Amino acid sequence: MERDWPTMNVQFHAFLMGQFIDMPEHPSQSRLTDRICQSIRDRIASGVLASGARVPSTRALAAEWGASRTTVTAAYDQLIAEGYLEARQGAATRVASGLPQSPLPSQHPASRHRKSVEPSGNLSAYGRRLAAFAIPTEGDRKALAVDFRYGDIAGDDFPRLAWKRAVTAALLRKRPSLRYGDPSGSPRLRTALQGYLWRARAMRCEPDQIVIVNGSQQGIDLCARLLLDPADRVLMENPGYGLARQVFQAAGADVIPIPVDEDGMRTERLPPARLAYTTPSHQFPLGGVMSAARRRDLLAWAERGGGYVIEDDYDGEYRFDVSPIPALQVLDDAGRVIHLGTVSKILSPDLRLGYLVVPETMAPVFAKAKRLADRHTPGPEQEALADLIESGAYERHIRRVRRRNGERRSALLAALAETFGKDVTVVGAAAGLHVLVWLNSVPRVREEALIARAWAAGVGIYPVGPLFDPAAAAPDLATAGLVVGYASLDEEAIRRGVRLLRQVVDESQPDRPGSSCRWPPRSN
Repeated sequence: MERDWPTMNVQFHAFLMGQFIDMPEHPSQSRLTDRICQSIRDRIASGVLASGARVPSTRALAAEWGASRTTVTAAYDQLIAEGYLEARQGAATRVASGLPQSPLPSQHPASRHRKSVEPSGNLSAYGRRLAAFAIPTEGDRKALAVDFRYGDIAGDDFPRLAWKRAVTAALLRKRPSLRYGDPSGSPRLRTALQGYLWRARAMRCEPDQIVIVNGSQQGIDLCARLLLDPADRVLMENPGYGLARQVFQAAGADVIPIPVDEDGMRTERLPPARLAYTTPSHQFPLGGVMSAARRRDLLAWAERGGGYVIEDDYDGEYRFDVSPIPALQVLDDAGRVIHLGTVSKILSPDLRLGYLVVPETMAPVFAKAKRLADRHTPGPEQEALADLIESGAYERHIRRVRRRNGERRSALLAALAETFGKDVTVVGAAAGLHVLVWLNSVPRVREEALIARAWAAGVGIYPVGPLFDPAAAAPDLATAGLVVGYASLDEEAIRRGVRLLRQVVDESQPDRPGSSCRWPPRSN
């Protein structure tokens, strides 16, 4: 199979020029020819150049090496003579077929003296903490007939034409020069967001308090960098968002799990801490809404102890059975709340666009931290989003996708009620893009085997258990619980997925005649 030439050229440039840097300033032609030959042999042996792959032209490779075409031609002739390359009249030179591919010892002089070290041997304390985190694995999602993964949204919901027009307009605007942008973000976008947040979330803020970030994850990371020192305490909902927990742990913080219920984080007797992280408008993953009393308790805790509260408003635009909930920031008179928003659930997580609304006194230091992190968020996307907000297209899109996801939600709730009846308990359905489904007939000890069986049947389901803090006491869960996302599916797929799940649950019952399942799969 032929390799793509631009990709192959980059690979040659990365490797071959690395060899060239270490050469004497004026190597002899024969020595340079030998180096080119050896580098191509190494690329063939390691599989970078597969059998039959076209090699660069002598002109292109000469330009890469800063050599003459005669030198490169001599190298190619040598490799043809050795059987590494094949040349035919009127055709490009290619790698010979049937060559063995196994990594060869590097010929780079410095590499002969390198010592093998453990991956974390020379890392900082931050790096060592990061290296210890487990990377979750999942099955082959492409093989799934229905995937209830939470966080995904439907590709067809993305406003392609409106976004294309907005990006095109941003790119075609004539500018006198191309320059680095404001690290806090486009002034135009921040002004547009100020108006939107007032209309949608009843928030009062100045544009200078808004910092545009590359998604909510960067916003959380900036908060950790600026507000936490090693060994500082962070209060976090349990269960909660795992990547936020890892950000705080990587910073060296002591994460204190705080239980949640249907009214959100339980705020009675909160211990002292530098920071609290919460999802008050739609607790992730249990779906509760923080009550007014607990909101006041949390703000009083922050003001009393000098702490800060990160309000992660990850899907606050999606309200179905209740009116929109004012943001926690609205109640904050002491400047202790940092509001975190994103367009990932409205437009697309691919865009990596989010924003922080920070207390006025902290805006300059957040801008400096953003500048050091990545200088600034890409400009055309910011201008395109500003266009959508200013024109009203963004809020029209929100109303459309809210209605569309409301239909998906209704289909899911109806299918669960019809197919499972009293065998399930559904919570957190009033808002957001997922629900929590407790399988009343499936004991917790059977959860792992049930999930494996569902994936084998083509249904992607995801347990709530891993979202609990692993360092805390094991949750007292009697039955299996699933976090079920529906925003990426149509109604028919939702109904089909629920039917398949019912079938898997039935076939997994230990007292079902003919069942091949043996419970429990392992002791807990």
